Amino acid sequence: MKAPPDHRSQVFGTPWEGVHGTAIDSARHYGRHWHSTYGLGLLEHGAQRSASGRGKVDAYAGDLIATNPGEVHDGMPLGGPSRRWRMVYFDPGVMAAMNGDAATDVALTRPVIQDARLGDTLRRLFSRLDDWRVLTRDTPDARRVETLACEESLAEVCGLLRDNHSTAAPSREATADVKQVRERLADELLAPPTLAELAAMTGLSTYQVLRRFEKAYGVPPHAWLVLQRSERARHLIRHGAALAEAAAASGFSDQSHMTRIFTRQFGFTPGAWQRGLRF
Repeated sequence: MKAPPDHRSQVFGTPWEGVHGTAIDSARHYGRHWHSTYGLGLLEHGAQRSASGRGKVDAYAGDLIATNPGEVHDGMPLGGPSRRWRMVYFDPGVMAAMNGDAATDVALTRPVIQDARLGDTLRRLFSRLDDWRVLTRDTPDARRVETLACEESLAEVCGLLRDNHSTAAPSREATADVKQVRERLADELLAPPTLAELAAMTGLSTYQVLRRFEKAYGVPPHAWLVLQRSERARHLIRHGAALAEAAAASGFSDQSHMTRIFTRQFGFTPGAWQRGLRF
């Protein structure tokens, strides 16, 4: 029987310049090296021992692993033949832009992090990036809304890192009115703006506008946009539009995409809504 390979790696792109990701399953011992970017990853399986700016550290499945730009580190399996992890790397300017900082020399304080909220947010970012690559491959018009979802997760990752695991002072609580953000999302339902564009309208950072919008309206901008699209589809179907027509006119990538979102929001399918209106 052929032995499995001792190293498998995948590099994946993102919607932004200066951000990329990797997925690696490896038994290799990495020598000392550094990156010009921040790195944040999830150790999915196995364990790892590595050098860091704080000396030797051990990380186990479920832990988050972090590196600063220019920080020398290495890595080797711990307690087993291999380990598997996913990482996202982003330029210092990306971190600063997401958090509205003038300085780009903010340092992450721990190479191994246990933080359930940050871990969940990082997993959501990975999942949304997977969707962005798959869902937008054959449907370019869906790219903007999927990009908004990815941008929200990246902004939250950067904000949580900055506020809870870095040398920077916590970001201030935003008090700006974000009604104009909601109005612009409603006006540009089929081709929504980016989170950076929405932030520029208010003078807030992307992380601040994300938190402020959710506090004001109960959900972040991407979720609000998707809910609004479902409401538009429901209105169109009520007034006689065919299901495929309603899906296209509401910004969904296809009818099945509309059905999944519509059912999750209303508790019944678009077809059931259409049939119920006939009686």
